[in-house]
Amino acid sequence: MYKQIKPVVLSKLLYGLVQLLSMSSPHALIHYTKIAEAATTREHYKRAIKQIRKMWEEGHPSLRVAIKILRNTSPHHKKKIIRNFIINQLLVGSTKRKLFSEQEGGFYPPGLMVISPTMKCNLKCFGCYAGMYRNDEDLPFEVFDRVLNEAKEMGIYFIVVSGGEPFFRNDLFEIIEKHNDMSFHIFTNGSLLNEERVKRLADLGNVLPAISVEGFREETDARRGRGHYDKVLRAMQLLKEHGVLFGFSATMTKGNAHTITSDEFIDHWIEQGCTVGWYFLYTPVGREPNWQLVPTPGQRDMLRERVAYIRSNKEILIGDFWNDGPVVGGCIAGGRKYLHINSKGDVEPCVFCHFAMHNIKEVSLREAITSPLFKRIREHQNINKNLLRPCLIIDHPEVYREVCQMPGVRFTHEGAEQIITDFAPEIDTYAKMWGELADRAWNGRKNYC
Repeated sequence: MYKQIKPVVLSKLLYGLVQLLSMSSPHALIHYTKIAEAATTREHYKRAIKQIRKMWEEGHPSLRVAIKILRNTSPHHKKKIIRNFIINQLLVGSTKRKLFSEQEGGFYPPGLMVISPTMKCNLKCFGCYAGMYRNDEDLPFEVFDRVLNEAKEMGIYFIVVSGGEPFFRNDLFEIIEKHNDMSFHIFTNGSLLNEERVKRLADLGNVLPAISVEGFREETDARRGRGHYDKVLRAMQLLKEHGVLFGFSATMTKGNAHTITSDEFIDHWIEQGCTVGWYFLYTPVGREPNWQLVPTPGQRDMLRERVAYIRSNKEILIGDFWNDGPVVGGCIAGGRKYLHINSKGDVEPCVFCHFAMHNIKEVSLREAITSPLFKRIREHQNINKNLLRPCLIIDHPEVYREVCQMPGVRFTHEGAEQIITDFAPEIDTYAKMWGELADRAWNGRKNYC
């Protein structure tokens, strides 16, 4: 009984503290980090809190982001963040993950999963990484439900939902409500986020949407269709009005690299209400893969430097999927820190690695995460010392080719093999060029993340 009551009591205490913090000054917020540090018994949390306090004392803009979140987020949303992310994911979840590690000979399970419950979409964006999956087979509700239950058993309370367009699933709200003790980060094109759906998101409180953009109106409409940019702005306006945290997601191509890393771009989406932002590099997988869209190694290096600048100067939290290797210890695929389950149930190492050994309809999540394929990927991850070269696909293509041709491994859609056939020469050249830039940055340790 005590173990069941403790999270509830702690959640209420933290919510009371958060309400107090929302009325506090920046100085008071910094002071409260000392209380948080004293309250936790785990050394890695203490180190993280100390680092945050040091940043805030030096005037880092993340302090102002924290204040905005505290003041502008709906009370219900804040309660869910505390209960689902802080209590369940960070505290309860880490205890369960540690127990799993002891049972599995030292393998610590991932902290999150990406699930694509449907590949249906109302757009036909060129270069869509998911554009070649079949869209006539959704992940059955009962399988989706079972996977989430199994995830919680091993300590995973944070789920990223992708697609396709997730809001094409009529029962998506049902699954989110049923698992109201989990946090969901949904990547969406935003076009289906009308007043009714946004109000329901606000009522649920455990969802943070990230809306895809390609730049401003010209770039976004060019890829997603005329008028789409206005739909994005309307969706963000509704989310802001209802006090739901949200962000943007931008895919860098050779053509939009300078636009989406500009001050004007970041300032614009901050003004719309974004508190988080994601950068991804275009990868030649999916619909009509085109090497000419791939950012150059120089543009990738520019993104690395710009993200460091944005983090130090802008009131927004930024994630850089490729260049944040130093932040997360290298490649996170293969169950090290995450995995992907597509709408057919195929358990893929990464959303950009379109091959699998197991299907979640036939095996448990535990069996999938501890598969020979995922174990082999994790073995390779321990070898690379330059964390700015994390990716199996474009940084270590020889590894990618090995693991996707292991016995029992199959590609998960037609044309997925192009990454190791048609594009092999270009990827090898890219890996060599990026390796030189990455080694220089890593050895210099200047603005490397």
